[in-house]
Amino acid sequence: MGVVGAGQLARMMGEAASAVNVELLVLASSLDEAATATADHVVLGQPDDVVALRALAQRVDVVTFDHELVNLEQIRALEDEGVCVRPNAHALRFAVDKAYQRETLREAGFAVPRFLVVGASDDPLLDSFLDQLDGPPVLKAARGGYDGRGVLFPPDRATAKSQIDELHGAVVVEERYELRGEVAQLIARATNGSVQVYPLVSTVQSDGMCVEVRYPAEVTAALASEAGALAEQLASLLEAVGILAIEFFVTDGGLVINEVALRPHNSGHWTIEGVRTSQFANHLLAVSGQPLGDVSALTTHAVMVNVVGGEQPATPDAARALSDLYVHDYGKSWRVGRKLGHVTVLGDDAATTHVRAWTGAHHYGTRTREVS
Repeated sequence: MGVVGAGQLARMMGEAASAVNVELLVLASSLDEAATATADHVVLGQPDDVVALRALAQRVDVVTFDHELVNLEQIRALEDEGVCVRPNAHALRFAVDKAYQRETLREAGFAVPRFLVVGASDDPLLDSFLDQLDGPPVLKAARGGYDGRGVLFPPDRATAKSQIDELHGAVVVEERYELRGEVAQLIARATNGSVQVYPLVSTVQSDGMCVEVRYPAEVTAALASEAGALAEQLASLLEAVGILAIEFFVTDGGLVINEVALRPHNSGHWTIEGVRTSQFANHLLAVSGQPLGDVSALTTHAVMVNVVGGEQPATPDAARALSDLYVHDYGKSWRVGRKLGHVTVLGDDAATTHVRAWTGAHHYGTRTREVS
C-alpha cells in the first residue's frame, strides 16, 4: 500500500500495518518526515508531483492518503491510468474543497452552517449575507487549510473583508455558532459498503486546533445515535473507502457538520489503545479490501491530549516515566505550535482520567493549557 504523505498519521499507519498484513510505502518530501521511521519503504517526492505519484503507484497495489493537500486532477489522472486509489478522487473532493463540500451537503439535506462562497470582498452578495448573521463570520479557505490553518475568526465586518482578500481564491464565509460542544464521529467503510461505526467522542479546541478528545462523548444517547446514523448516510453519499471522520457542532438546534476528513483523524488517536480495532488498522483493512475489525470500546473512559510544542524543546521521556498512560512520540523536530505527539489515558473515572492525561501532556512539555 502506498500512502501519499508521511506525517504522523502515516507513521501510525506504519505501526499498525504488519498486524493487518500490509506492506507500507510512503511518499515523503524528505527522510526527516515522521512516517519514514515506521514505513517499510520510502519514495521521495512532493504530494503534488505527478512523477513522484506515478513512482509510488507503480510499486503498490493501492494508494491512500494521510492528508488532503493533493491535486485532485493528478489523482483523477492516476485513476484513469488504472491505479487503484482509495478513497478515490470523487470522495476526496469533499475534504479537499470545502466550498464543494458545503454546497453538496446542503443540497443533500445535511445540516451545515449558513454559508456563502466568495472570491473576493467585493462579491455583490457578501454584504447582504453578513447582514443575516448575528455576529462576525468564520472564514475558511476553500482549499489548502489543515489543522486550523486557513481558518480565521475576524472580530468585525471590516476585518472579515480584509481577511477574505488575504486568503486569496475561494473563501467559505460561514455563520459562527454559540456552541454547546463539539463531537467527532469516525466510521470505517469497506470496499463492499459494510461499515463499522466508532464510539462518538467529545473534542476540545484551542486556537483552531484539537487539544483534547474525551470518550464517551458528553451528549445524550439519542444524539450519539443520530451522529452514527448521519455518518452512515454520509459515507454512503461519498462512496468512501477507509476512515471517514466527521466533526459536528453541537448546537441548540442539533448536530451541524463542521468538517469532513477521508483519512484517520486526530479525534481517533485514542482508538489505538481504547478500541478493539484502531482507526489506523481499520483504514488499512478497508483500503486493502479486507474485512473490517470490531470497534467495541475496551475502556469505560479515555482521554487523549495532543502535545504541542511550547517555548522550550520537549521530549517524551518525563511523560514515559509516569505510570498508566500511553505516550506517542511522532519523531518530529521541536517547533513552537507543532504537534509533537499525544498521550492517552484509559480509566474507570472521567475526572481522574482527564487529570492523568493532562499531567502526562504537561510532563511531555505541551504548551496547551488544561481544559476543564
